[in-house]
Amino acid sequence: MLFRNARIYRFTKPFNVDVEELESKLADDAFKPCGPQESFRQGWVAPLGRHGQQLVHSANGYHLIALRKEERVLPAAVIKEAVTERVEMIEAEQMRKVPRKEKDEIKEQLTQELLPRAFTKSKRTFAYLAPKDGFMVVDAGSDKQAEEIAITLRKAIGSLPVRPPALEQAPTFTFSGWLSETVDLPAAFNLGSRCNLQDTGEDAGRVNCAGLDLLSYEVRNHLSAGMLAHRVALTWEDNVSFILDDEMALRQLKFGDSFQEKLDAVDADDMAAKFDASFSLMTLELARLIPALLEALGGEDRSAIAEQ
Repeated sequence: MLFRNARIYRFTKPFNVDVEELESKLADDAFKPCGPQESFRQGWVAPLGRHGQQLVHSANGYHLIALRKEERVLPAAVIKEAVTERVEMIEAEQMRKVPRKEKDEIKEQLTQELLPRAFTKSKRTFAYLAPKDGFMVVDAGSDKQAEEIAITLRKAIGSLPVRPPALEQAPTFTFSGWLSETVDLPAAFNLGSRCNLQDTGEDAGRVNCAGLDLLSYEVRNHLSAGMLAHRVALTWEDNVSFILDDEMALRQLKFGDSFQEKLDAVDADDMAAKFDASFSLMTLELARLIPALLEALGGEDRSAIAEQ
């Protein structure tokens, strides 16, 4: 159980829902498969999949949850072809032109007819709650996906006072300073070999750098021309690597050899035990990384946060 991405949300108020209550509230909105006429459905599932039944997997005060979304796959080309055939048949039989409004009605009717025969696909989005650290971390590749689980969780428990961390200075300023060496990069962090630079002008030109020394003159020339860094690859303590963007999202999260050695040292014979071990090690690692990262980015504005 290792996240590939980490989108960080800060609790603005203490999270006081205990595990039993959280389990009960999620159970009220547990996942059920799509009905014949439904285009999608989502609900909570056990993070351990078929290896567990609990909707909340807890370890060391961290609570893992999983939202499953199932969608019926009905390609637009299939609907378009069916509508064309139906329209051509009506026009041939009734000797009249089918107006646009009627075509829209035909499209809606055929969509409902085809839905029960459509294949389904599903995906799970994982998140964990860290009340003692004041964070919720979502394994999502996009803001939309992360917001979806936050909204669904808020609906389930009635209140979820979270927001992305507010920083004292813009991440693009800090990223660009690291690359131009006008802002110190803390010793625990090392630059990787990838970054994304964007122009601040109307044209909004972009440069994606890969496989480069990010302190090279090529990168520095773009910065001197007025570009700002919006993504930068980092490694923390030679143990966790990721690409950090200006929305505080960690992408392509990878855990290094020392982490894997700790995981291999865990005496775990069954799937559930291995899952628990990897989740515990990951959350403890991120519990150290997140504050260090916020500090490296110039510090967090905590003025709107109600302390524990």
